[in-house]
Amino acid sequence: MLRANLSEILVFMAVVDEGSFVAGGQAMGLTRSAAGKAVSRLEDRLGVRLLNRSTRALSLTDEGRVFYEHGTQILAAVDDAEASVAGRDGAPRGILRLTVPDAFGRRVVLPLIEQYLETWPEVQVEVNLSDRQADIIEEGFDLAVRIGEAPPDTRLVSRVVAKYRALLCASPAYLARRGQPRDIDALAAHDCLYFSSRNRRQSWRFLGDDGAWVKAQGRSRLRLDSGEALRDAAVAGFGIAFLPDFLVAEDLVAGRLRQVLPGLEVGDVKIAAIYPSRRHLEPRVRRFIDLMVKELGA
Repeated sequence: MLRANLSEILVFMAVVDEGSFVAGGQAMGLTRSAAGKAVSRLEDRLGVRLLNRSTRALSLTDEGRVFYEHGTQILAAVDDAEASVAGRDGAPRGILRLTVPDAFGRRVVLPLIEQYLETWPEVQVEVNLSDRQADIIEEGFDLAVRIGEAPPDTRLVSRVVAKYRALLCASPAYLARRGQPRDIDALAAHDCLYFSSRNRRQSWRFLGDDGAWVKAQGRSRLRLDSGEALRDAAVAGFGIAFLPDFLVAEDLVAGRLRQVLPGLEVGDVKIAAIYPSRRHLEPRVRRFIDLMVKELGA
């Protein structure tokens, strides 16, 4: 009975992933009718409807959405079990689930994923591109890439894989209109563009002449939850932004942005790989971290 139950769950997952009973059944080597009966048996046993069926499309009910999320965790656990048996030096296989900041993901991580998939043909990659800091464990991610200091969490391991310079920048039009600030204190009279999200808010710190870190007291009338949006706002002349160089290097060369207070000591922006603390780190995760260190560490 347990094996039959698992089989029905896998059929349900395939139907949801493929978007139809026909495609889901084919993915599991079943006919449309057999796939539909398997899902119906699962619904009967659970006593709830998992899918809304219509002649045009399928959609998850609220109960189906919760059950599907638990199903993805089951599949991830199976992948973990296989990976732990394969050992540290085994060939990566299964699904690598990543959550990556949007702009950094598009500009830096996606080219690495292309190289990774070419090297390891038995791996699939699912990427969440978002500047929101996801709960890695609760949401079932294998790995998160984060910019800046990560908050302490005993459930997680953090490894710095790269460092970038951060710099203040603004558009030529904004500087012509408002003037070039001469020191940190002058930022208080300028419009400063800050990153801000539900669980994270940016502050600007610079190294003062006495060797102590100084927090800039800038005025903020616009806050955004996307690094790419901050860059766009700076180019459009909304104010001064504090961004890593990988995001604005082309704009500085093209003259769309100019560096503000270039003599400031701002320190490096750390790029960290964050993953759940486990006895066995799956080969698919370990190999991707190694690739980031190799390609970005310089």
